[in-house]
Amino acid sequence: MHFTSGRYQRTAAALAVGMLISSVAIAQSSEGSIYGRGKPGDKVTITSVETGTSRTITIDSNGTYTAPKLQPGAYRVEAAGVSRNVNVAIGSGTAVDLSGTPVTVAGDNVARVVVAGTRTVIDTSSVESNTVFSADQMAALPVARDPNAFALLAPGVVKGDSDLGAGGLPSFGGASVAENSYYINGFDVTNIRNFLSYANLPFDAVAAQQVKSGGYGAEFGRSLGGVISLVTKRGTNTWKGGASVYYEPDSLRASGKNIRDLNNPQDNNYISFSEARQQRDLSFNAYAGGPIIKDKLFVFGLIEGRHDRTDTFSESSSTRTTSTKPNGMIKVDFTPTDAHRLELTAISNEREEEILDFNRNISVYPDRKNLTYHMGEPGISKTTSGGEILIGKYTGYLTDDLTVSALVGSVKEQSALTVGARKAGLDCPVVLDVDATEIGCWAMPWPGPRVRSPDAKPADEDKRRAFRFDVDYAIGGHSLRAGVDRQTFTSYAGAQATYSGGYYYRYFISETGTVNGVPNVVAPGGEYVRRREAANTGGSFEVENNAYYIEDNWKVTDNVLLYAGLRSESFNNMNGAGVSFVKADNLLAPRLGFAWDVKGDASLKVYGNAGRYFIPVASNTNIRATQGELFEQRFYTFNGRDPRTQAPLNMSSSDIGVPQITGDGTLPLPATIADTELNPMSQDEFILGFQKALAKGWTMGMKATYRKVNDGMDDYCSHLGFEQWAADNGYENFDSSTMATCFLINPGNDVSLKMDLENDGNLKQVVVPAKYLGLGKYTRTYRAIELTAERPYNGTWGLAASYTWAKLKGTAEGYVNSVINQEDAGVSQDFDFGSLDDGADGYLSNDRRHVFKLYGNYAITDTLRLGFNGTIASGRPTSCIGFVPPTAFDYSDAAAYTTASSYYCLKEGGKSSLVQRGTAGRTPWTSTVDLQLAYMPRIANGKVTFQVDVFNVFNSQKAVEFNEQRDYSADTLKEGKLNLNYQQPSSFQSPRSVRLTARYEF
Repeated sequence: MHFTSGRYQRTAAALAVGMLISSVAIAQSSEGSIYGRGKPGDKVTITSVETGTSRTITIDSNGTYTAPKLQPGAYRVEAAGVSRNVNVAIGSGTAVDLSGTPVTVAGDNVARVVVAGTRTVIDTSSVESNTVFSADQMAALPVARDPNAFALLAPGVVKGDSDLGAGGLPSFGGASVAENSYYINGFDVTNIRNFLSYANLPFDAVAAQQVKSGGYGAEFGRSLGGVISLVTKRGTNTWKGGASVYYEPDSLRASGKNIRDLNNPQDNNYISFSEARQQRDLSFNAYAGGPIIKDKLFVFGLIEGRHDRTDTFSESSSTRTTSTKPNGMIKVDFTPTDAHRLELTAISNEREEEILDFNRNISVYPDRKNLTYHMGEPGISKTTSGGEILIGKYTGYLTDDLTVSALVGSVKEQSALTVGARKAGLDCPVVLDVDATEIGCWAMPWPGPRVRSPDAKPADEDKRRAFRFDVDYAIGGHSLRAGVDRQTFTSYAGAQATYSGGYYYRYFISETGTVNGVPNVVAPGGEYVRRREAANTGGSFEVENNAYYIEDNWKVTDNVLLYAGLRSESFNNMNGAGVSFVKADNLLAPRLGFAWDVKGDASLKVYGNAGRYFIPVASNTNIRATQGELFEQRFYTFNGRDPRTQAPLNMSSSDIGVPQITGDGTLPLPATIADTELNPMSQDEFILGFQKALAKGWTMGMKATYRKVNDGMDDYCSHLGFEQWAADNGYENFDSSTMATCFLINPGNDVSLKMDLENDGNLKQVVVPAKYLGLGKYTRTYRAIELTAERPYNGTWGLAASYTWAKLKGTAEGYVNSVINQEDAGVSQDFDFGSLDDGADGYLSNDRRHVFKLYGNYAITDTLRLGFNGTIASGRPTSCIGFVPPTAFDYSDAAAYTTASSYYCLKEGGKSSLVQRGTAGRTPWTSTVDLQLAYMPRIANGKVTFQVDVFNVFNSQKAVEFNEQRDYSADTLKEGKLNLNYQQPSSFQSPRSVRLTARYEF
């Protein structure tokens, strides 16, 4: 939709006849195209209004022409005395008819250009599901200044759980929030360590955003969810610039809700004390762009400053976090001739936070809990992260029909590195009291700092180096496109111990005197201690992802467009020594689609597509699967506590019961880490829909989507099935300790693995039938119906509305697990043991059965504009999770897990029973209304804007997540102790907040 007021409406327009003609549009990640009809043999000149560059092409013998790979912006199209002004949007084709006189539509002889997915007329030249927002549109909507927030406006996209990644990440079409791809100026900037982040840029540098929510072509891959593509602002022949300030004061922010700890109500304890939370965000930008050499060399630069502060409070401590690191971007465009274009984009997105930790002195203030202010002298720490992006691109318009482009770039992203007080006291072990209170001298907050090896680099980091080359060629009714896309992703992870001081101690009380399954160890009601040790080796871990693709948009008749594409993916994941442990070549991903202009006048379009999509193996898998991991738990009696560290003194000389060991720290052999016939995870998608033009500029549409995951991938950590298989096949000398702790498989499939069956150091390739593992099939299916209605802005008002009915079901959410807030992409706990998969087939966490969306604008006067955005969504399913009971066949393995990870949970009588995933109720329906009022006074030539955005106007704070753990702990499972916080809210909608904006542009 086009949301700017009448005074600021762009003059660039496309002829309405563009909706009536037939040609081929090419959808690309960072560019657009112009296509249309004219007299065969005529020359068409396409000139950029902004930069003065031009192209001249010849209309072919069929009377059609196509100009691909145009930067978004305003253009003048001329042929045989006919001239049209048009606007090209990111990833969209703009139709321009040069064969006759303008056609009158709705009383005008020109039509405003409207972006893909929200245009006045129906685009019959594409089979994709796209939504595009320009910078003007984004500024005119009450939406957070975040690409993910705008992606949530698209139909079929829902918000994921707030505890995953940065929170509020989008889930596209049932995929997890860790299965999307992000692009800047056509360059993939997705962080594939865990897919939950991407290399960002200052938001005021964004010129447009495209959201691909389904059916995208063979040019795109490495995603099962959606694609978010950003293009940056750039210089033109006119010097332009501006400044802006965005302020979200704490004084205008409503208070959050507290969450009581029902397991300890007598002490007035809280799980979350959000009511006292304070947050103030301030950012300010200055930017300018223009010609260094007119028509040839252009530059655009932006610097963004900030001063954000957050104060949080808990039982006995509080924290103030302040962020002041500036970011920036510079873009240079050079067109030595009209046939060649060079671009360079450089972005700095480093982040730095100062952290002040205040801890209440319990001995001085024993009764002061749940503070709403800071007490005492703080410990000061600093956290740094982020990095830089460099992108270089060449585009060559070699002939009328042949265009090539080459893109090269790099991303450097440092993981958070903390120095200062939080790194002090590393000799202090982590200690929690019987009520889970943090005690001792170790650095807080939980879980404390990880202790890095002295030989490790200062920080963990990820680096991407990538190259791609694309060719576009038009011949007859075909628009052919082919390319190669190669990238290397390197993740460095330093060796480290999980806990400061080397250990984590947790005190417990045994009501019966039983400790770790051994009776009468302590007197009933007596204390004991659990000691946990965890560490891992480090290294540099590399992923190589390569792809080749070819696609054809073929205009079979004037009314029918057929699309066919084929993408070949190759993935190669290596351990720290550079040895491959997962390698897959030539994974074929076909894509097919059609668009039928039923009546030949673009008033009714029927379209559909089918395709297969692959997602790479995350580098997090390299790190977790190939490094040596030590994890063990032992239980002791003790006599006394150290007055400084609060660690136990005089522990029993030997540990009690069977120690729980899931890793001994040895490096696994690469040949034993993964199924040798492992199939990387893929998804098949089918879409069928139609769009219908209605009266007075309205369009409506309906779309059905079906998605199904094939060969889901995860790790498996039990040896019991392999031991049984070896025994059944006569391998009496087999010792399962020679196997890797965990290995990657396709759950539900037979496993091809190399094993030392004779315990002689020789590996033998074997196939172990799936029945020995006790796992069901990895499944995820998504079914949805979308209804849309749109009325583009006409100078007074406009809106877009959608309703999505969806059903999402399966045995795994995907690359994350929202039930336990686990972010280990590709190595979740879902399939670690067979018993963890029991009951897993059910409704998944992103299953929102009903979602209504409405957004748009209304011009109250020439100087006042109202923006609105509203969403109503049904709740997500919740589960009853707990610990595997002793009756489970693999309890000897699963008992070591101290995180509730199974769908076995305790009932009121204290007995474990299986409760199917997603059947423990749902969170409540939620509704959010956001409003914006913009005032554009008649000063400074109308270039000043004052704006107020109010988010969650009615301060709705419904619960969006519940505590899904029914069992109190693994240690109290046999006692049948229940978690009283089960089904209590653990997260709510964000409270009402206000953003104040002042912007000046020249």
